[in-house]
Amino acid sequence: MPGSRTDETHLHETKIHGTKTAPYSVYHGNIPEWIVSFPLHWHEEFELIYCAKGRIQVTVWGQGYTLCEHDLLVVLPHAVHAIEQWGKESGDYYNIMFHPSIFRWSEADPGYESLVLPFLTGERTIDCLHPADTGFNAAAAPCIRSILEHRREIYGSHALLMRANLFLLLHYMNQYGTEAGEESGAQLLSYSRLKNALYYVQHHYDSEITVGSAAGQCGFSESHFMKLFRELTGMSFNAYLVNYRLELAAKQLAETNHKVIDIAESCGFHNPSYFARVFGKKYKMTPLAYRRSAEEVRGRQDSMGERRRIFR
Repeated sequence: MPGSRTDETHLHETKIHGTKTAPYSVYHGNIPEWIVSFPLHWHEEFELIYCAKGRIQVTVWGQGYTLCEHDLLVVLPHAVHAIEQWGKESGDYYNIMFHPSIFRWSEADPGYESLVLPFLTGERTIDCLHPADTGFNAAAAPCIRSILEHRREIYGSHALLMRANLFLLLHYMNQYGTEAGEESGAQLLSYSRLKNALYYVQHHYDSEITVGSAAGQCGFSESHFMKLFRELTGMSFNAYLVNYRLELAAKQLAETNHKVIDIAESCGFHNPSYFARVFGKKYKMTPLAYRRSAEEVRGRQDSMGERRRIFR
């Protein structure tokens, strides 16, 4: 069925990264060759984003950061963030993700309570962006290089090395982190309440959604909600809603054979001409051209995979 909930993009990422006994993982990404963007989401893991080549744009709690070659960015658990293309440039990057539980040896672990828990409760924080050759980046660089070098075997012969590197990274995060001020904590609480509006969009994107109804989900007045929402996402709520619906529509165009008009309707666009206009503004092509482009990319990938199979 067009627009079925299996097609939606989840804000709260519930995927288990790694395994339950080894809750960590490393992902390699390239924007825009592999994906156009990774939209707003949050998860329970710590995440380090390392830019290997080119540039990428990362937004954390509404603040935009441009990562250049060898720059490092820290995303704390529960922080709402997104990864996008920087201008027209491409960017090659890695995501190193690890769940806080990896540092917990027992229920009453004093090390966990003093070194990990403060990052989870908002009592302690660390700057997001760490350009190449700055303090935290320079300290963490050997760990990062080791993790990336052995990323294909981190659950086998190099499992202990991976854990050692993660513990070192936690040490450096505490070394370069700071106590969070009261103002920062209050702002974080307000931002956390805004997640209710994002959930609301996720589950009702195919229906009429107003600023008032979204603000009500958070317990804010419309004016306060609009101000905080722009701070969090860098855009107005209405712009976010349209963009969210467009992301879903583009995904369905690329992955299904449903009619364009059905996809538009299922994603909350009840005016076909308006859908075509805003889609063209975002993707610089018509919905049908986008579908053809996605099919061509899949064809090239399938062809490359077949050649690799033949000459293996």
